[in-house]
Amino acid sequence: MLIERIYYIVLITWLMLSAAIFISLFFIVAPYGRHVRKGWGPALDSKLAWIIMEAWSPVIFALCFILGKAPLSIPIVIFLLLWEAHYIHRAFIYPFSLKNSNDKMPLSVVLLGIFFNLVNSSLNGYYVFTLSGGYTNQWLADPRFIIGAVIFVCGFVINRQADFTLSKLRKPGEKSYSIPRGGLYNYISCPNYFGEILVWLGWALSTWSLAGLSFALWTIANLAPRARSHHAWYHQQFPDYPAGRKALIPGIW
Repeated sequence: MLIERIYYIVLITWLMLSAAIFISLFFIVAPYGRHVRKGWGPALDSKLAWIIMEAWSPVIFALCFILGKAPLSIPIVIFLLLWEAHYIHRAFIYPFSLKNSNDKMPLSVVLLGIFFNLVNSSLNGYYVFTLSGGYTNQWLADPRFIIGAVIFVCGFVINRQADFTLSKLRKPGEKSYSIPRGGLYNYISCPNYFGEILVWLGWALSTWSLAGLSFALWTIANLAPRARSHHAWYHQQFPDYPAGRKALIPGIW
């Protein structure tokens, strides 16, 4: 089918693009959050920017479910719930945990985020709900599904706990940064990124799909270089920053 051929052309191109992004982000730090800087065009309020960027993913994925041709099954519903749980939080809950109302995000970054979410949610949604042909209830007993779902949930919890710790570091209106402590912050600088990477590695395994793998690789390509930048920033800003902490992977890197 033509649509299937187009799908795989886009998917393979998307996979190759993730490698280019991975390399480039070690040299160009995305200008938002603590790394925001001038020269990237007009900016939006960070809360509004996160909502605009992330809201596309739960909507597109839900539309793929509604329009999908795969037979309804328990695994199909679980995949829908896992995706929506992550992205409803990311789009409509997480932005309001950002304490500093003066934070800005360049419009160029927002537009790139929208593009990513449109492509990524379409690739994953179309595969899971149509191209896969469906996941029977027997998939619930498959080790790939079980292990992948466990990794997803563990990553989800780690990510939420890390974001909660960061949200408590600032009082409303406060602009200064502090050293986060407790939990995985005792071992790595970016447990929120570590958790998100686990989420999408678990997704790739549980769906056993090239689309899921592409998402995991894109997540690593985006967050691994940023974790390195965060780690270096902490050491520059805080002379007493714990020397034993790694950037992203406990005890390794």
